[in-house]
Amino acid sequence: MTDTIFALSSGPPPAGIAVIRISGTQAGATLAALAGKLPPPRRASLATLRDPHDGTVLDRTMVLWLPGPGTASGEDSAELHLHGGRAVVSAVEAALARMPNLRRAQAGEFTRRAFANGRIDLAEAEGLADLLSAETELQRRSAMAMADGALSREVGRWRETLLGLSARLEAALDFSDEDDVGEGDSLLPANFARDCASLASDLKHWLARPRAEPLKEGFRVVLAGPPNAGKSTLFNTLVEHEAAITAAEPGTTRDVLTHAVALDGVPFTFVDTAGLRDEGAGEIERIGIARALAAAERADLILWLGPEGEGPQDRPLWEVAAQCDASDAPPKSGNALHLSALTGEGMDTLRQALIAHAKSALPAPGEAALNQRQHRLLAQVDETLARNQHEQDPLIAAEHLRLARRALDELVGRTGIEDMLDTLFGRFCIGK
Repeated sequence: MTDTIFALSSGPPPAGIAVIRISGTQAGATLAALAGKLPPPRRASLATLRDPHDGTVLDRTMVLWLPGPGTASGEDSAELHLHGGRAVVSAVEAALARMPNLRRAQAGEFTRRAFANGRIDLAEAEGLADLLSAETELQRRSAMAMADGALSREVGRWRETLLGLSARLEAALDFSDEDDVGEGDSLLPANFARDCASLASDLKHWLARPRAEPLKEGFRVVLAGPPNAGKSTLFNTLVEHEAAITAAEPGTTRDVLTHAVALDGVPFTFVDTAGLRDEGAGEIERIGIARALAAAERADLILWLGPEGEGPQDRPLWEVAAQCDASDAPPKSGNALHLSALTGEGMDTLRQALIAHAKSALPAPGEAALNQRQHRLLAQVDETLARNQHEQDPLIAAEHLRLARRALDELVGRTGIEDMLDTLFGRFCIGK
């Protein structure tokens, strides 16, 4: 990471202000070459920027000189707050690209340098990636909690507890060489199993929390049932868009249609599926039915529009009478949701029920949520602690504690994560 990098960090021009970030050992020299001198550190200064190649005036604007290591990337940094026209940005970028030892940043490179320089850990970087992609208030608040270090602080506390347990265990092993230790005496520290159980209980509170994936992808609601049950009409009404073709002909929907939408700030992914039937389906429709069954297996909730009691039983399911305005609609009991997407009857009730149900299944506002990688590693720690609650051999117990510390180190990026860094930071925009 000896190169000095630059990139546009603000939105694409035209804009009121365009911010170009520069980070690396040559950041100060680059700013001095553009502005004629290095301004006072950490103070906004007015400067006339000139192309070092031919002296052409590029812009008259505000600049910042931010010497490291107390910067976002941990390196010497500079910011150019330009007028946000395309021509201005293009001219400054071209001037920077011509300067020696300077190159354009790759996607996520600023944040990757912050991680490499210890300014943030891996869990905080993942939270920042989620924050950049957040589209709803729930997503934003959960990502902000992660980016601000909510999980990282807990990991630090858990690691200190593990180190304390290891130190006590090592001390007990040292004393085991003393002559006054009898053959039947336990070599484990006093209350060792209880303390392992206490830490495991703390971890279980995090493992039991709603996961991050439904929050990122949207609470997945699948509309299922036989042909002509009103699935596509209900789907279009829920997403407020004519996304699905509706017709009286059976088999009109032959593929899985998905549409993401936010209801009262809660992210949803609604899924329309092919009508389920055993007879009369052609080859293409049968493929659609197979995909519908697969979609139902991935659902967080199924809205079943078919005959009562005949829907999939292995996923959460609500019975829906979706054509309550039609005299020939199949009857359903009072426990079902009765509505009509055509007239709007019962739709507000359905929306409010969906919002309330999704909120109970998603992380609470502002609560950090574990992603799949974090959950897997924390579960490994919990598993090793569970083993230590019954372990009598101090050497094996010590190895369990070492494995637990290693999993926590991997969780925050201290070890064993090189294979996934490119994927993570590739999610970032160029100027981040």
